[in-house]
Amino acid sequence: MAHFLSLLPVVWPWFILIAAQISAVSNRHWLGLTLLATFGGITLALGLVTPMAIAIAAIGLLGAAGLPRLSGTAAFAGHLVLIFWSLALGAHLIPGFHNLLVLDQVRAGPDSSAFTMYLNLDKPLILFAVLLAWPGMTRGAKPIMVVPLTIGLVTLPALFAFGLITGAVRPEIGLPEWWLIFALTNLFLTCLTEEAFFRGYLQSMFASKIGTALGIAAASLLFGLAHVGGGPALVIFASILGAACGLGYYATGRLWVPVLMHFGFNATHLALFTYPSPA
Repeated sequence: MAHFLSLLPVVWPWFILIAAQISAVSNRHWLGLTLLATFGGITLALGLVTPMAIAIAAIGLLGAAGLPRLSGTAAFAGHLVLIFWSLALGAHLIPGFHNLLVLDQVRAGPDSSAFTMYLNLDKPLILFAVLLAWPGMTRGAKPIMVVPLTIGLVTLPALFAFGLITGAVRPEIGLPEWWLIFALTNLFLTCLTEEAFFRGYLQSMFASKIGTALGIAAASLLFGLAHVGGGPALVIFASILGAACGLGYYATGRLWVPVLMHFGFNATHLALFTYPSPA
């Protein structure tokens, strides 16, 4: 807690962003966008983003808002542009966003490898864009399908067992002093954003075109490939995790289910195993 309190003087704007995210996924889109604009103004005043970055973000959001009114070739091209725009933001390829370094080469435990974490300004914008482009992702709640949800949930501990067998992780019980800032950042800036993009948006869109099974598979594979920077093993692990979360979303129609599955997996990884990998 002391570590978290020491960061408050510099991280406080992100609480406005988190409030914007919560509002947006609760179908209060105008409130979410108003809070996002407030966050953008504050970060611009603080020098964390440049006017060019704000302009690129605004163009992407406006384009996403127009996608539901398009059809045919225009819709295909528009969604393709949105996907590349989102991937560029997620990979921090768009200049002008000065993400805040909050953890620099820290270790979760003596057997864990060094870990660096930023509070992102660019990646969370993806959430707002895909909500505008595919608003139905938060409105599809349905009676729970027990079998696919159970398979998805059981896959999570099985993935840790697979990690232990292959040496990708080792047991290491305990939480580092920076666990709270990690939890907030991972839940909202990482898990919520990634699940909205890969499950709420891509999986839903693919499933509407090629069927549920192939839609889950395609979105899961793309989720794995998005982690290619961590090596082939991470691609495999991430793809399996994506499939589990995809089943959670398919079985319930509720976006918060794969978000909590994803976050629960990451939090368990931090608390019980070497994070992000053995040293």
